[in-house]
Amino acid sequence: MEEQHHLATSSLEERQTALAERYTDILSLLGEDPSREGLQKTPIRVARAWLELTRGYYEDPIAILRSALFKETYHNMVVVRDIEFYSLCEHHLLPFFGQVHIAYIPNGEITGLSKLARIVNTFSHRLQVQERMTEQIAHCIQEALNPQGVMVVVEARHLCMQMRGVGKQGAYTTTMHHIGAFERAELRQEFLSQLKLKEAEQ
Repeated sequence: MEEQHHLATSSLEERQTALAERYTDILSLLGEDPSREGLQKTPIRVARAWLELTRGYYEDPIAILRSALFKETYHNMVVVRDIEFYSLCEHHLLPFFGQVHIAYIPNGEITGLSKLARIVNTFSHRLQVQERMTEQIAHCIQEALNPQGVMVVVEARHLCMQMRGVGKQGAYTTTMHHIGAFERAELRQEFLSQLKLKEAEQ
């Protein structure tokens, strides 16, 4: 526990060094020689990559959205679709990736469109499961903007299915979460029709 607390409060450089040391051990446990030429710098490269891929733990998505709020009387649906993302499945530490589609109906305030893409990056740059990430994005928008409603759809491919286990190459996973005005079926279908998706019958 003391070691975990130290790592959580340590500097970026300290975390990078600690990660690199552990990856050196992992290479040895896999039967490799960490001292051979091709692997000598691998632990530090992997450490830097992991700190980049999990930077979302150190970002505040609410603050990101609220950093660009504008009063606006627009009350129709705002849709930002095809936001590309890459994340890491917390069960196998393998990538899953795809697209996020967001719709919200303003309630007096809007946010900069690029901020929606940024919060997708924030939540995806953590160890994740697709279902939770979908809900986190929706609830973040709801809390930051207080819109009339918000809906998030995520479509993704999971390498834990494609590289191991059942090995299904063409499988896509779709998750949805809706709040407020999007409890109305007609609004959900209006959004989904833009994505050319059909909501599963309840």
